[in-house]
Amino acid sequence: MYKNALFLSAALAAVLSASPATAQTEITWWHAMSAELGEKLEEVAQGFNESQTEYKVTPVFKGTYPETLTAAIAAFRANEQPAIVQVYEVGTGTMMAAQGAVYPVHQLMTDKGEPWDPSGFLQPVVGYYSDTEGNILSMPFNSSTPIFYYNKDVFEKAGLDPEVAPKTWAEVEEFSRKIVDSGAAKCGFTTAWITWIHTENMSALHDQPFGTLQNGFGGPAAEFTFNNEVTVKHWDNLKRWSDEGLFQYGGPVGGADAQPKFVSQECAMFMNSSAGRAGVIRNATDFEVGFAPLPYYDDVIEEPKNSIIGGATLWVLNGKSDEVYNGVAKFFTYLSQPEVQADWHQFTGYLPITNAAYELGQEQGYYEANPGSDIAIEQIMRGTPSENSKGVRFGNLTQARDAVDAEFEALLAGQKTAQEALDSAVERGNQILRDFEASNS
Repeated sequence: MYKNALFLSAALAAVLSASPATAQTEITWWHAMSAELGEKLEEVAQGFNESQTEYKVTPVFKGTYPETLTAAIAAFRANEQPAIVQVYEVGTGTMMAAQGAVYPVHQLMTDKGEPWDPSGFLQPVVGYYSDTEGNILSMPFNSSTPIFYYNKDVFEKAGLDPEVAPKTWAEVEEFSRKIVDSGAAKCGFTTAWITWIHTENMSALHDQPFGTLQNGFGGPAAEFTFNNEVTVKHWDNLKRWSDEGLFQYGGPVGGADAQPKFVSQECAMFMNSSAGRAGVIRNATDFEVGFAPLPYYDDVIEEPKNSIIGGATLWVLNGKSDEVYNGVAKFFTYLSQPEVQADWHQFTGYLPITNAAYELGQEQGYYEANPGSDIAIEQIMRGTPSENSKGVRFGNLTQARDAVDAEFEALLAGQKTAQEALDSAVERGNQILRDFEASNS
């Protein structure tokens, strides 16, 4: 009897000691980050898991941004949704229209009693993901903005000052001619994202409306108006520069051919997301990279407005238990810590989402030791955002971007003028908006 009692006592102790691990509440996080970014994301989740014993965040890679959003919508309809899903910025309108599916992050943090100070976040970032009353709907995570990269070595070969980047589009043209004429590189510049950089940000920088109703922030009845004089002028120039060999097209959507053209030194200048900074530095092994803000037309605006964001946020989906949401709220508090955000920002090139994380980087001497790493922050924080520069929010924006890419390619092929191409892109885009409005009314 005594031996049996000892055995039962030991067995009971083993069960009790194991209970904290088995009682952990699991929080599933669907995301769209692969390779080094995916590994860093998993490291962030692991850091939270190791910081406490009640909850376990489990990241699950679901493919590209569009694939992840599509999977989340299908899963919600089947009642198999994750607690958290990473959705790219162009999916914001779609998520806002999914009534009943989303647990707004401002409400979550209030309900769960977690610290929540909207003023602590970078305002151009959270403003994009807020409703008309200023309530933040999703948790900012990986936000970026486009910046200008250039090859300092090629600049020097062409007789240009390697420490001085072009500020205006007139200077981009001037520098490109010197580079090509001198034989320092085959082309002056290339770019990713004709849509995001050369239509959406082009309008924002020059304080031009991209659409009606505050660029879609005012509701689903908005229409595109980006066939404005400034964008027509710019597309005309891109076509001319392409014909003259100064500019090389990097391809549709994200412009997959653009970065290879830059890191191979075929093109001396390059525009892409700030989140690509680490990859550019890693692959540009034979030359020194310079960083600068996006160029602008100084005959249109004396001081350009702020650029607008890309990247993604974390949306919380309804249909989970209170205990899961307790864990999600605590995870978001962890994500907002300056140390966590500064580490994520400095590793990836994404913006720090909080002022405290930016200030921590300054205190650490990170920006001084890594010249150009604060370009994106300074550019997006430049001045006070206007209705035209706070961002764009339209349903099915991905489809509209596809139409823009197709029309730009028609322009390059000589099938349409810039005005005709942009008029057609707006017409096609507005039909996409009406279809979205009808399906969500």
